Amino acid sequence: MRAGVVTHFDTSNPLAGLQLIDVPEPTCAPHWSLIQVRAAALNHHDLWSLKGVGLRESQLPMTLGTDAAGITEDGQRVVVHGVIGADGHGVGPTERRSLLSEKYSGTLSEKLAVPTANLIPIPDSMTFETAACLPTAWLTAYALVFNAARITPGQSVLIQGAGGGVSTAAATLALAAGATVYVTSRSAEKRDRISALGAYAAAPGERLPERVDAVIETVGRATWSHSLASVKPEGIVAVAGATSGDPTTAELTRIFFNQIRVQGVTMGTRKDLAALVNFVAHRNINIPIDSVFPFEKLQQAMERLHSGQHFGKIVVTVGHD
Repeated sequence: MRAGVVTHFDTSNPLAGLQLIDVPEPTCAPHWSLIQVRAAALNHHDLWSLKGVGLRESQLPMTLGTDAAGITEDGQRVVVHGVIGADGHGVGPTERRSLLSEKYSGTLSEKLAVPTANLIPIPDSMTFETAACLPTAWLTAYALVFNAARITPGQSVLIQGAGGGVSTAAATLALAAGATVYVTSRSAEKRDRISALGAYAAAPGERLPERVDAVIETVGRATWSHSLASVKPEGIVAVAGATSGDPTTAELTRIFFNQIRVQGVTMGTRKDLAALVNFVAHRNINIPIDSVFPFEKLQQAMERLHSGQHFGKIVVTVGHD
């Protein structure tokens, strides 16, 4: 069985440790299921793993990947929820939470074993490529928009950093929910592309025409001050990342004086993923996919992710019907 694995860590050239090799087929523990992977989506988590973040040398080679969709042994079409140990399903009640590829083999393989409870059915109308985009970036975006920021129709939201998987997903979901959406990006091309989705695009730090009800923050240091200045008093800043690093100052005075609530988000629950699948299917939401690569071109797919030039998700097709 072929799998995309990290064989060694390299912080300066992370792709050097990526290989597509033959590995033993997985076996299923009680309450686990085997699926034939049809599509897997890439995430920055994969690049961090290639740099050695969250992994130890003793775990190598480790199969990469947190997102997948495929077919169970009894023919069900499913998407995989990649969080293991959150509530004990299939692993025991005291096991710490982890993502696939951190402790258990990841999704960039022809076959995958996961707790049966982590398999979410997908409708026949949804392609495997679309479904594979949902479990990490889009699930995080769903949790940010609806659980943390509590966006409702008619509200306004600022999303920092257009083009990234989470920010693009958050903009798309918020627009589908009837919100007014502002999105920032350093790239004029990405601002044009996000505008085409129906959002208002702005340069980083640009003053908005109004203060917003909520901010979706995944950038960190480079946008934190702008986020706090752009949200209404008693508004919400929902945080799911800090790609530019932690803010040098927290600006606590602004936070307490304006009674701003800061809410952190890491992924979402299986229930959230099932709701996201239904929302995407019923609203016929178009999932922006930057590019699709066959499994044998995994290296090129990861290079595309590493370049930062993509807009939307990068998908690898692993198997076929």
